[in-house]
Amino acid sequence: MNWDTRVTELLGIEYPIIQGGLAYLAYADLAAAVSEAGGLGQITAMSLADKTRLQQEIRKVRKKTGRPFGVNFSIGQQRRPFEGMVQTAVDEKVPVITVTGGNPEPVLRMTKGTGIKTMVLVAAKRQAQKAEQLGADAVMVVGQEGGGHIGRQDTGTFVLIPEVVEAVSIPVIASGGIGDGKGLMAALALGAEGVEMGTRFIATQECIHAHPAYKKALLEAGDRDTVVIKRSLGAPARALRNKWTEKILELEQEAPGYEVLQPYISGEANKRFIYEGEDSVGFGWGGQISARINDIPSVKNLIMRMIGEASDIRRSWSVGKENDL
Repeated sequence: MNWDTRVTELLGIEYPIIQGGLAYLAYADLAAAVSEAGGLGQITAMSLADKTRLQQEIRKVRKKTGRPFGVNFSIGQQRRPFEGMVQTAVDEKVPVITVTGGNPEPVLRMTKGTGIKTMVLVAAKRQAQKAEQLGADAVMVVGQEGGGHIGRQDTGTFVLIPEVVEAVSIPVIASGGIGDGKGLMAALALGAEGVEMGTRFIATQECIHAHPAYKKALLEAGDRDTVVIKRSLGAPARALRNKWTEKILELEQEAPGYEVLQPYISGEANKRFIYEGEDSVGFGWGGQISARINDIPSVKNLIMRMIGEASDIRRSWSVGKENDL
């Protein structure tokens, strides 16, 4: 069954499935596995120490797969320059660069004329329109169900995706609450031409940097087991519920400001859980789709299962149409 969309054509991939940037987790093993399985894998650039490490990860992916892959630049929360890292990706002639958070203009300016495809993650119609004006090739649109940083307006995927589709002419990729073939088909029905998944790819065999306790928490999560932290800072983000995030929410009730919250929401606190499994002194990002994660398959099996399920849905829709005729 053909899965060609403007997204697959733009990126040179087989299936319209993109792996999210996943801070501290999305490195060569995961990225290469996703790309080799027909999707688009990504490296998380700003979780790496320096340009040399980024270059090494890019070259490691190329040793593992000859298929297209991306490099994600999460610049919204960065307190260090990112331009040098972007230049390294440009020099390495990576196929795709994506931008998360912050103003994407500097990154898009640096990639202009290079032939590198660019995508920007947005959480509002206005942001999508701005990304298109700045020259992005596509936008990835995250609803409030997503893990990690989400929009301030709490707009759900089912409302946000068609709003953006109708507002821009470039391809739209749906993100937030998607982790199976049903989600893929729902996104396409809403007018998106692909999906981006973060949380679901954490619970895979090739996400080797995620501690078993993190994956276990995703498997055991129910529909009430994620919370939104950092609202008081104007940067809401969805994480798995645990003792640490409950403490963050308690502190936020007092609106203490960034300096007080910083030790609790820092990258170090994040790594204490996702790397070491210490859920009493750290946290892990997780979207609402975690309630529907029931296993830890290989990336290939996950993608093939998604495509199989989506294909079955497409066939069932076709049968219904033929009967109507």
